[in-house]
Amino acid sequence: MEELKKRVEELTKILNEANYNYYVLDNPTITDQEYDKYLRELINIETNHKELASPTSPTNRVGGEVIDKFNKIVHAKPMMSLSNVFNEDEIRDFDLKIKKEGFNPKYVCEYKMDGLSVSLIYEKGKLLRGVTRGDGITGEDITHNVKTIKSIPLELKKPLDIEVRGEIFMNKKTLEKINKKRLEKGQPLLQNVRNAAAGSIRQLDSKEAAKRELDNFIYYLPEPEKYGIKTHLEALKFMEELGFKVNSNNKLVNSVDEIFEYIKEATVKRKSLPYEIDGIVIKVNDFDMQDKLGNTAKYPKWATAYKFPAEEVLTKLKDIIFTVGRTGRITPNAVLEPVIVMGSTISRATLHNEDYVLNKHLMIGDIVSIKKAGDVIPEVVEAKFERRTGNEKPFVMIKECPMCHKPIEKKVGQVDYYCVNPSCPKRNIESIIHFVSRDAMNIEGLGDEIVEELYNLGFVKSIEDLYSLKDKKEKIMEFDGYGEKSVNKIIENLEKSKDNSLERLLFGLGIKEIGTKTAKILASNFNDIDFLMQATKEELESIKDIGSITATSVVEYFQNNKELIENFKKIGINMKYKGKVAGVNELVSGKKFVITGTISKMGRKEIKEKLESYNASISESVSKNTDIVIVGDNPGSKYQDALKLNKVIWNEEKLLEVLNDLQ
Repeated sequence: MEELKKRVEELTKILNEANYNYYVLDNPTITDQEYDKYLRELINIETNHKELASPTSPTNRVGGEVIDKFNKIVHAKPMMSLSNVFNEDEIRDFDLKIKKEGFNPKYVCEYKMDGLSVSLIYEKGKLLRGVTRGDGITGEDITHNVKTIKSIPLELKKPLDIEVRGEIFMNKKTLEKINKKRLEKGQPLLQNVRNAAAGSIRQLDSKEAAKRELDNFIYYLPEPEKYGIKTHLEALKFMEELGFKVNSNNKLVNSVDEIFEYIKEATVKRKSLPYEIDGIVIKVNDFDMQDKLGNTAKYPKWATAYKFPAEEVLTKLKDIIFTVGRTGRITPNAVLEPVIVMGSTISRATLHNEDYVLNKHLMIGDIVSIKKAGDVIPEVVEAKFERRTGNEKPFVMIKECPMCHKPIEKKVGQVDYYCVNPSCPKRNIESIIHFVSRDAMNIEGLGDEIVEELYNLGFVKSIEDLYSLKDKKEKIMEFDGYGEKSVNKIIENLEKSKDNSLERLLFGLGIKEIGTKTAKILASNFNDIDFLMQATKEELESIKDIGSITATSVVEYFQNNKELIENFKKIGINMKYKGKVAGVNELVSGKKFVITGTISKMGRKEIKEKLESYNASISESVSKNTDIVIVGDNPGSKYQDALKLNKVIWNEEKLLEVLNDLQ
């Protein structure tokens, strides 16, 4: 508990300093992503340990402090901030919580503008006051600057007493124009449109604010009941009729799936918009439903903000640890402060090898930027040297295996170190885990922890031992957690795996350089493992997509593992390829495909298998080497990339026509 208390104090200090620097000094020192991460961690601790929650905690604040340059104004109705969601699961959870209250909501989706919130108050249709959100309770009077924004009406089309709320922002081209002038004058450049808008609206001289050409969208009506309005969509139309600028991209949706479609469309449009958006706001449309759902102490329960996945985010490199793979390769790994990258929480990332760490000049304790390579694998991009404090520790490559403590070796001309001890327990465990994995022999019931436990108990010391588990069934069942039903299932799945096609065995053996695709190429070309074992390096190299390094690895493996293959034959494991022999089609064979969007009449896996059976390859991204891009409904940015690179495009009709012709 004492450790948690210290962490709460540390997080409180970080967030308070960040609030002060951002809202008071207008000088952000950490990114929004870092701020969100620390705030979510503090909320989580306080939720689970209410005794650690303080009345002065940053989680009780909606925003930051109000500077004394402007008059302070108390909002008639608090300007609350929104909770954040980062992926589809969290959006579904938001929807589920509302449905559990007995509602069946429709939502309005809106662009989340990257600017600053404002309240506009009118008396008898004339602009009386403009106020910033401030801390949500008290804001700053910025009326003199609001009047310079041409998209904000000074007089409404109806003489109403009304308050509306929206976002003041700066367009991308405006920022470029301002920075060009500042560069010519030798002045520091404005960092981004959000900071530029915030700084502009706080100008004491309204003439200076006018030069910044700020813009505005209105998105909220605090007291709709005064005007007989029942839904948020009606309110948007009502405010537009009064003369306010309302974003035309707002949309009523009927389900969570339609929210996802809206997000996909917005993600594609985002780069071409004249302004910056950093997410999507999702609001319950019906005002009566909003009132019944109510608010938490911090957020409305009827709305949330989906944040676009950050392509690069910052976090702390807490440590560098080393792991041993099935081939004995030693890999340094980054231990990170947990951070959300593209919708998933990342706390580890591979650092590949010693050269990778040294070339990036990484030190333990660095603030580093993280991204997902190919949108999948977490990658450390760089250290932020300017954030160093002097307390960082240099990286030192280990000299011995972290598991068996035998010396590690690095071959001439290679970048990786290897544990060369064939009896290294970690190597053996990893090789067994790989063998039983889904893409290899696909033996259900043998997860990583089960394999490691069976290894430590002495039941499985090699992959051959797996197939003798049926003889050890009674002894295994003596241990806690191994009931007869679960053990029988494992044995049944092991027996079933004996009939797998050859490519699964080849991949499962863990031969260096042999992935699932290469395993299938070898299996389909040789059909029988005996023919493959007799193949020379030259014969292997003559096969498309098999290079010199791969060929050498295959030859060396079978020279050194003949006894293992013979043992597998005795066990009864299939050694022949059971798949279809690759066909030939001039439209498909040898071509590189990319698929984007939804194909309604066929699943991606089925498309992929059909194309690959004709020696085509499927890639995840469009490049100059791509031959054909298959485009379905709601395509992503890959479609735009295909157009830019002038690639051949097939729609669903063309795809099905070609696939139907394949025999």
